[in-house]
Amino acid sequence: MLIGILQCGHCPPELQPHVGNYPAMFEKLLAGHDFEFANWAVCDMEFPNSIDAADGWLITGSRYGVYEDHPWIEPLEQIIRAIYLAPKPMVGICFGHQIIAQALGGKVAKSDKGWGVGRMEYTWGNEVVALNAWHQDQVIEPPKEASTISANKFCDHAALMYGDRVLSVQAHPEFGREMMQGLINVRGAAVPEARLAYAQKALDAPVDNARLGNDIADFFKAKRGWQESSE
Repeated sequence: MLIGILQCGHCPPELQPHVGNYPAMFEKLLAGHDFEFANWAVCDMEFPNSIDAADGWLITGSRYGVYEDHPWIEPLEQIIRAIYLAPKPMVGICFGHQIIAQALGGKVAKSDKGWGVGRMEYTWGNEVVALNAWHQDQVIEPPKEASTISANKFCDHAALMYGDRVLSVQAHPEFGREMMQGLINVRGAAVPEARLAYAQKALDAPVDNARLGNDIADFFKAKRGWQESSE
């Protein structure tokens, strides 16, 4: 199965020698599931010629806001709507979670709760899942097609499911300790000191990245009636 990665930003250059760029992080997260990968840096105006260029699609995080005026935002939203209507399985992470919601009729805004940075615990069904987060924007109103499947006191819509077509997650299952330490060092100036101190202290606490990686892989590989009927 070929996963097309729509890259919406770049990891800070000073961190890339240590952790790679965003596509490499997702290839590592999804390793061992027999996927192949192709990447389009949509933030640099690189777009696939067709949504059939991949079997499933993954939209990455970004330092940008989905509501900002960048020339690649509207074309990306058009691609998202086309993937959804096709349909093909689609996954969004952080910015990807937000841009899918916005493209399909939801609302995204800066949270009045401020920055969510560091390890956070989320209810996920009957379980508690811990993931690293780094965001100020949130989905504040999901599209009508979406169901909230994860939340905590900071983030009401921490993960969304759109039937069997889309899975999106606000937190970063692709961010490990080294990436979080790097972001604290490089981009921490924008974050309130107390929140940054918490993130630093929580760096060595366990997170469920591997579990989420398996969940994402299972989502991509799931058998769907609409896939069988199109074969």
